[in-house]
Amino acid sequence: MLTQLILYSGFAGVTVFLGGLLANYFNHHIKESPIKYIITHTMMSFGAGIILSALALVLIPTGMEELDLLPLILSFLSGAAVFMFIDLQLAKSGGQTSTLLAMLMDFVPESIALGAVFATDINSAKLLAVFIGLQNFPEAFNSYRDVVTSGMSTKKTLLIFFFLSFLGIVAALVGHFLLSDYPGLTAILMSFASGGILYLLIQDIIPESKLEKNYLISLGAILGFLVGMVGEKLF
Repeated sequence: MLTQLILYSGFAGVTVFLGGLLANYFNHHIKESPIKYIITHTMMSFGAGIILSALALVLIPTGMEELDLLPLILSFLSGAAVFMFIDLQLAKSGGQTSTLLAMLMDFVPESIALGAVFATDINSAKLLAVFIGLQNFPEAFNSYRDVVTSGMSTKKTLLIFFFLSFLGIVAALVGHFLLSDYPGLTAILMSFASGGILYLLIQDIIPESKLEKNYLISLGAILGFLVGMVGEKLF
């Protein structure tokens, strides 16, 4: 079972690197055009929809189910406050890593949940791994653009994305061995992540994905959320 957990959490994580590779190819080998601009913004919108689906269908429901009202409120507001502080510091330094932060904020807690679920329901855990992998791909595509825009080199960015791909395995093992018997602690982590993600979505990601005089891009967010709905229904 441990081998299966590593394989499935590895799949969920490798899409981080694959999304970065695709973004690198798209940025450097596809010439500038209005179509490229529209595709880039549609991918941003699609990624925002998927992040929102993770928030609404996985992270928040788990927190609400497991936690009493006060811990739920405190963990949720703490996440928002911490990531508002991080966002303010990044803004002062000129960094643009909001999408990367949002990706990690749902990737890590969901991978921890994946490891915990694997101990009791392998089939559901496998579907959750596929869902996480599908989320990470467009999120990584958008994150690559943000990180490179902030001034980091292509080579260094891809190297970071490569190592982030293994973060899912580490998080899943932590969830499996340390948190499978503590659902309340996992729920606090998910509620904390929810507050941070919601702040990043409203403050940075959704406004950035908007393109003037183009109304079809918003459908990308709808499709992204639909992917989350399908994954949650299967899960």
